[in-house]
Amino acid sequence: MVLKTFGWSFAVTAIGLVAAVFYGGWQAFGIVAILSVLEISLSFDNAVINAGILKKMNAFWQKIFLTVGVLIAVFGMRLVFPVVIVAISAQLGPIEAIDLSFNDPDRYKELVTDAHPSIAAFGGMFLLMIFLDFIFEDRDIQWLRWIERPLAKLGKVDMLSVCVALIVLLISAMTFATHAHQHGGGHADKASTVMLSGIAGLITYLVVGGLSGFFENKLEEEEEREQEAEEEAKKAGKPVSGVLLAGKAAFFMFLYLEVLDASFSFDGVIGAFAITNEIVLMALGLGIGAMYVRSLTVYLVRQGTLDDYVYLEHGAHYAIGALAVILLVTIQYEINELITGSVGVILIGWSFWSSVRRNKAIAAAGGDSKAEVSSGV
Repeated sequence: MVLKTFGWSFAVTAIGLVAAVFYGGWQAFGIVAILSVLEISLSFDNAVINAGILKKMNAFWQKIFLTVGVLIAVFGMRLVFPVVIVAISAQLGPIEAIDLSFNDPDRYKELVTDAHPSIAAFGGMFLLMIFLDFIFEDRDIQWLRWIERPLAKLGKVDMLSVCVALIVLLISAMTFATHAHQHGGGHADKASTVMLSGIAGLITYLVVGGLSGFFENKLEEEEEREQEAEEEAKKAGKPVSGVLLAGKAAFFMFLYLEVLDASFSFDGVIGAFAITNEIVLMALGLGIGAMYVRSLTVYLVRQGTLDDYVYLEHGAHYAIGALAVILLVTIQYEINELITGSVGVILIGWSFWSSVRRNKAIAAAGGDSKAEVSSGV
């Protein structure tokens, strides 16, 4: 069952890693491996949420999502979007950006390095908003309680995450301007670009969130209608089959899943820029991760759920927060990509280990889910 579901993902992983070695040696292998692990880990939540919604749809719409839907949202976002970001920020055409990355890597690197402050500001703000909205929300299950409890209380203040993100952006832009001024002013005029890019990242996050909310509301309306129809059928003495959404309700659910997939893709794509600026390595790493989104979704729909690892979502969001901070720091300071990638992988690995310990403690306590274990912090 595992080989049948994950076979293509394993094959793409092997091909991608071999291609990385041929492209840039063992350093490229390491970068693609880190990108793949990070992307697969960040994709876990995506797959869990996809599976939960997908179970409510009939076989036809499930197939549409797992073929056309995944192709559009996952591959489109994760393989095309990085090229678009580079093209816009470096003021190139998409084809020109790809051509330069292959045929004139020195010129390409120069353009991307020049555009990096705006990419980092946009991505840093987008990822920071994902992290802040997560950390300020009150949750039943908490991982690092000493951080999460007080922040959840603070999160009751409306729009706090937006205010914090804007303060961080203001500090980043001012620090960048001061640093550029002290070192000859070559980048002083880019402080305003950093500010505008950061605001664009914030707006993008709010628009994506707004669209997700819109489709979620539409879905709830459709599900209420389905339930009403079911109750009327019961009263009339008609047989009621298990409700699997089709037609208009399934179409709204499909659109909602596409928006969700796109928004989940953003964190992986933007996080990848914290690790490398090379489109080829990014495409290989994100492509491998994209395959696992589909495989995990199929596995979860067919086999049940893997969300017993309750702290994995926390670890993924802490990794996103770490990548956000790193991106904002790289506006003016260079950080080695292997260090950048390792931070996220370590956080996700730690959360997985904490989840395993929690499950063992619950099993030892006779299945009492209240028997929480300390995460070691």
